[in-house]
Amino acid sequence: MQSVDALIVGGGPGGLFMAARLAERGVRTLVCEEHARVGDPVHCTGVLSADSFPRFDLPDSATLNQLTAVRFVSPGGIPVEYATPSPLATVIDRPAFDRALGDRAIAAGAEVLAGARVSALEVEAAGVSATIGGAMVHARLVVLACGANYGFQRRFGFGLPRAYLHTAQRELRASRVADVELHFGQHVAPGGFAWAVPVVRPDGPYVRVGVMASRDVLGCYARMLKRVGERCGVTHPDLPPRQKILPLGAIDRTFGERMLAIGDAAGLVKPTTGGGIYYSIVSAALAADVAVDALARDRLDAETLSAYERAWRAELADEFEAQHELRDVVTKLSDQAIDNFFELAHTDGIMPIVRATARFNEHRSLIRAIFKHPPARRILFRALVA
Repeated sequence: MQSVDALIVGGGPGGLFMAARLAERGVRTLVCEEHARVGDPVHCTGVLSADSFPRFDLPDSATLNQLTAVRFVSPGGIPVEYATPSPLATVIDRPAFDRALGDRAIAAGAEVLAGARVSALEVEAAGVSATIGGAMVHARLVVLACGANYGFQRRFGFGLPRAYLHTAQRELRASRVADVELHFGQHVAPGGFAWAVPVVRPDGPYVRVGVMASRDVLGCYARMLKRVGERCGVTHPDLPPRQKILPLGAIDRTFGERMLAIGDAAGLVKPTTGGGIYYSIVSAALAADVAVDALARDRLDAETLSAYERAWRAELADEFEAQHELRDVVTKLSDQAIDNFFELAHTDGIMPIVRATARFNEHRSLIRAIFKHPPARRILFRALVA
């Protein structure tokens, strides 16, 4: 039986980033990725804020192109454009990004196994026994980094995310590169939005077309593709999109006896946009600090590991609360109310607020400012009393 200090279930960005952090500090770490190759299949839009790279020393070898402008489109076709002199975000090649993180973890001393599904976990006083294929592994600590799969969380009483959306996305070859587009409306994407993100690869332009919605996700995807496909010069529009479940809201508890949960596995994604890579890395960094200390002291009880949840709540809870407040309001807006809000953006001072407060990863300041703006507040909160 193989013995390790830390077993990480899932080889996505959070799990691989945490593996490197642990291994660099002398922790014997094993990552088990159930798919045959790290980075595949791709379900993510693959957009990261530019400042994430220096903050976490992320590999930039997988970057494709920078994004400096975005075009928001209302249900009635009213556009609002926003641009910055420096990049808003970076488009990454997600498989290459994950594999670069995997290579870094391996170089630090971690073991990364692909095609290795963890089918069972048993937590005992002496450690955790994991069934991986036909083999058994003994670990002192287990980290759930398995994305939007919640079997272990349910079994160990961690709870489930407060809500879910469905997503569908495909990267398609295009003949023209445009700006990012985000489309809104009850018919466009109920409970979410649809997007088109330009991608520049060495062999030419592509576009990632996708949607997050509470229902009819394939219909929403087809309508969005029809809306932007001809303009972008999309080829092979008949290729089916990849679908996944998107959690919105943290699970009840992200720690237990000898166990932590990070990233999507903990429900830690942006309630506004569904973005998960950044929060996955943030939670992995915080979890690594707690795990290293707990392993060194051989204190792996739930009370000791609860320091991880206190850490991520101290950094992210106010942000999540503000984003959920906005989501609770905007998902109740009619298409006419959304159009009214877009019209207001052209006439009544909302764009200066956006320029002063908008941040790619932190939306709380912008949300609070818009909620305090009387004309915007009238439109947004009319939905709550209608």
